[in-house]
Amino acid sequence: MAQYFELHPANPQLRLLKQAVGLLQQGGLLAVPTDSSYALVCQLDDKAAVDRLRQVRGVDEKHHLTLLCRDLSELSTFARVDNRQYRLIKQATPGPFTFILEATREVPRRVSHPQRKTIGLRVPDHQVLQQLLELLGQPLLGTTLIPPRESEPLNDAEHIRERYERLIAGVIDAGACPLEPTTVVDLTPMGTGGEATILRQGRGEAERLGL
Repeated sequence: MAQYFELHPANPQLRLLKQAVGLLQQGGLLAVPTDSSYALVCQLDDKAAVDRLRQVRGVDEKHHLTLLCRDLSELSTFARVDNRQYRLIKQATPGPFTFILEATREVPRRVSHPQRKTIGLRVPDHQVLQQLLELLGQPLLGTTLIPPRESEPLNDAEHIRERYERLIAGVIDAGACPLEPTTVVDLTPMGTGGEATILRQGRGEAERLGL
């Protein structure tokens, strides 16, 4: 049975957040709210948890998973970011944007794209998730919580618990979050003098990036 954590959106209870971190450290999957929609997350360096995350989400190794980072400095540890890319990211961080970048050696090969060696990264603008990341002390690996063979993300925490209670370790309920995925921006062309490309228009406004 998935544990259910009902947290205050602005001042989440530290005791409950620590319990949620404990589930992650034990290899569990969590459903967490973000500034776009609910995400399914696990620890980056736990191979078994990553495999279960892909299985529950119904995606293969070619699907870009996303690193949820606390800030820009943490993001730059896991991705190669030049000055042009950094300036663009800074305009939209934190916020509902996922940036595709070349992964550094800090990212296990099994979670980066097998052909391109790229990874999705973002800094979410969500108080509860930020405090969870702070307590964990490292990024979370995640993906938008869209059930297999469906197209819309889930947004109701109680419904998520009912649907996934035997598949995940816990659900964090901090109130409803926007029912819209992130805007995905491929920044890898900028590394060779090209321009950023929007791969998916979501909640993040392209104008914020000057695109």
